[in-house]
Amino acid sequence: MIITIDGPAGSGKSTMARSLAARLGVPYLDTGAMYRVVTLAALEDGLDLQDDERLARLAGGDAYELEFGPTQVRVALRGREVSEEIRSLRVSSHTHYVAALPGVRAALVERQRQIGRRLRHFVTEGRDQGSVAFPDADLKFFLDASLETRAARRLQDLQSEGDAVTLARVKENLRMRDETDSSRAVGPLRRPDGAICIDTSGMSVAQVLDCMLEHVARAGLTPPHQTGGTPEGSTP
Repeated sequence: MIITIDGPAGSGKSTMARSLAARLGVPYLDTGAMYRVVTLAALEDGLDLQDDERLARLAGGDAYELEFGPTQVRVALRGREVSEEIRSLRVSSHTHYVAALPGVRAALVERQRQIGRRLRHFVTEGRDQGSVAFPDADLKFFLDASLETRAARRLQDLQSEGDAVTLARVKENLRMRDETDSSRAVGPLRRPDGAICIDTSGMSVAQVLDCMLEHVARAGLTPPHQTGGTPEGSTP
């Protein structure tokens, strides 16, 4: 059973993917974390963020590890825990450069598919999960929200992590990401064919979750109950 959740930054993808995965008892695949950890590694190594060949090797290599659970994805870079660090505005401001590189995207989509074959039952979120990575998913969602709503959510997340940022800066960062994500040549952000669109503006997490669960029930999806973390490369 594969359920994909796509949408722009701040639309609630990560929150809802975690919530839905937890309710269904299956792993949650945060593909954004993969692009973020590659970006963090590139920044730390002082690499040119336009060097597709070197960054693609980094993306497909073993410098980072991910552990998947129904409520979170644990990310380690060269043995160091970076699950929170990859969410910083510094990393967010550079990830779109890395995500636009064809070689990087090809490497990470292939890695996502390999992980998917091992997990078998999971909820995955990103910007091309239902359109590129898993076009034959059992159920596809596309979440959206107004720029103002998304900026306010992102600001709250960053401030809770200790980042001293302003709403104006966060809003501009999201606006720029929207533009680059939608216009890039490889894996652009778009509503996947057959995806159920949910505007999360003004909706609580519980309301969005109830809506998604209703669609899961209508689709007749009944995954086996799974708990605990699933390291990359293992089969639950």
